[in-house]
Amino acid sequence: MSYSEQTKKIYHDQLEAIAQAGLYKQERFIHSPQAADIEVEFPAGSEAKKVINICANNYLGLSSHPAVIKAAHEGLDSRGYGMSSVRFICGTQDIHRELEARMTEFLGTEDTILFPSCMDANAGVFEAILTQEDVIISDRLVHASLVDGIRLCSATHDTFKHSNMEHLEEKLQLHADKRIKLVVNDGVYSMDGDMAKVDELVALCDKYDAMLLIDESHSSGFIGKTGRGTHEHHGMMGRVDIITTTFGKALGGASGGCVSGRKEIVAMCRQKARPYLFSNTIAPVVVAGVLKVLDILSESTERRDKLERNAAYWRKGLTEAGFVLKEGDSPIVPVMLFNAKLAQDVSRDLFAEGVYAVGFFFPVVPNGQARIRTQISAGHEIHHLDKALAAFRKVGAKYGILGLTKQEIIDKYGQ
Repeated sequence: MSYSEQTKKIYHDQLEAIAQAGLYKQERFIHSPQAADIEVEFPAGSEAKKVINICANNYLGLSSHPAVIKAAHEGLDSRGYGMSSVRFICGTQDIHRELEARMTEFLGTEDTILFPSCMDANAGVFEAILTQEDVIISDRLVHASLVDGIRLCSATHDTFKHSNMEHLEEKLQLHADKRIKLVVNDGVYSMDGDMAKVDELVALCDKYDAMLLIDESHSSGFIGKTGRGTHEHHGMMGRVDIITTTFGKALGGASGGCVSGRKEIVAMCRQKARPYLFSNTIAPVVVAGVLKVLDILSESTERRDKLERNAAYWRKGLTEAGFVLKEGDSPIVPVMLFNAKLAQDVSRDLFAEGVYAVGFFFPVVPNGQARIRTQISAGHEIHHLDKALAAFRKVGAKYGILGLTKQEIIDKYGQ
């Protein structure tokens, strides 16, 4: 047969090497709806345990909101389960265009096109609008989906040091002869939690006649005064040429994403973006849920404001406990451990204390940058945060890392 013992051994040895290096990733099985309190089976085969979830993208606590669930049921009843087709054939319903119009208004852009996910949006946009005559200049820490989308495009690709505007300007000068120059950033960086300098990016793009793309997946719904994103936070509404974002995090937590921006760019995506042309569109049940989320966000900033308070409380508590944190002012608060095995051990012991927080390590983050990425939600109450902080302090004390510097942790556990 074609799958030989030799081939099998190649994969077996690679998996064994991953495990020996302490880099093997294990899934946890959730037996409940996504929320601040969840029931998790870990390891596989064990009895599900009730724990506080401190590592989900459910920033606004809307994944299981009764009004969103009700709207999803109504969407299921009125528009069916799925489209069984792609958009340009017979896969577009009235509610898909309604959601595009609502997102355009919400983000302050000219037009919007839906994709099955933001990964699909990022996979499709570059190839649709750029050619080998053009250049993409991306921050070195942009999300993996942006990297993958860029790889599918024939444009020249260059990078600049993370959030370094002087280095970006050098690259814009270097590529001044290109037909189109596209600068690419995350709005909030998913692994580090820091925010892009959108105002400075816009100024540089204006100066060098470049376009700007921002992936707002970890900011749509809760960053900015009314939750529009980092472009609102920096007073740059209408100044970002392309925004990609997801409905799978704060905006309901199910699936789906979009490209929003200049109308000509959106039109090009409708004509040429392969994930749009060759994948089924978002299920009606999801569209109905996202529309209800936008209703909730238009009525009040209460959830966004609570999230901001919770994130500040959490960061303050971890800092006072003596953990090494990545700086930032988003709900993503990485607790830096630098060693992959240590990250997994800390995660395991936190779970034993009733706190669900996953260790991140290579290749999800660079070698030697292992961490517990904590993420705060408007669904958390202070009692959740206090219990989780107590668990972090107990486990941190067990491993003797409270109050240590980065170098001291590395000296103790390796990197």
